[in-house]
Amino acid sequence: MGTRRMSAADKIYSTLNYTVLLLFCLTALYPFIYFLALSFNDGYDAMKGGIYLYPRVFTLENYAKAFNNPQVLNAFWISVSRTLIVTLCSVMLTSLLAYGLSRKGLPGRKYIVFFFFFTTLFSGGLIPTFILYRQIHIIDTYWVLVLPVLYDFFNAIVMKTFFDGIPPSLSESARIDGASELQVFARIILPLSMPVLATIALFVGVGVWNDWFTGQFFISKENLQPAATFLNKMISEASFQTMTGSSGGSSIQNMSQSQMELRGVTPEALRMTFVIIITTPILCVYPFLQRFFVKGVLVGSLKE
Repeated sequence: MGTRRMSAADKIYSTLNYTVLLLFCLTALYPFIYFLALSFNDGYDAMKGGIYLYPRVFTLENYAKAFNNPQVLNAFWISVSRTLIVTLCSVMLTSLLAYGLSRKGLPGRKYIVFFFFFTTLFSGGLIPTFILYRQIHIIDTYWVLVLPVLYDFFNAIVMKTFFDGIPPSLSESARIDGASELQVFARIILPLSMPVLATIALFVGVGVWNDWFTGQFFISKENLQPAATFLNKMISEASFQTMTGSSGGSSIQNMSQSQMELRGVTPEALRMTFVIIITTPILCVYPFLQRFFVKGVLVGSLKE
């Protein structure tokens, strides 16, 4: 059976469609390319301008300076460990909650769902949240980076809807063979739910990795601040220095000004370098989860 030949209207539509998509892609990709070029360029040469797609004076000194800064490495390690712990624990706990809510025989199931939904609609605000964290003694501890972000009702609803779409006969046959609820969940439900699990893991991981707010307002110890908070601090310092004309010390300047001049390193170049450093891990992980993403979102959110 031969393929249908495209009409002139179809060809015009396809051309326009691909052109628009290509422009959107380039618009989203160019800022990263620009930052990448600046991060590999000599800092003082970059101040002249005129760098758009590739470095004019190539150097690795920006990355050497960034990775030689113990504060940068510590912030990066805090973000990596936090993202891994929160993602794994959140997916596990959310899947257990969603599976329980998907069971039709759960006593008070409607009231439990309403309770979670109602409490999600309202927030106490920053001050009550700070008081709560202080009362449970997690301010200025690693736990404030982990515990508050383990649960999200939207993720639970997405998982619950996905679980509802799995044929009940599979679980019933396993129970007839003597499997417990935990065995049904671990051996049948989870293996069939990889698309939605990967989707939720991507949601949680990206959100936690980019979270600067928690470290900014609930942590005063610099050795516990994640990379996103550290980057936000650098950007704030740069904005303040630009407005006031100040050239005071920055949180990334552990080297004397003369040493930085000899190596062609500037605070602005280091900021660009650090943007690339904290963006790269997400870019590396995303392609492995992207194939599950569309299927997980569509099936989990729109099936019913």
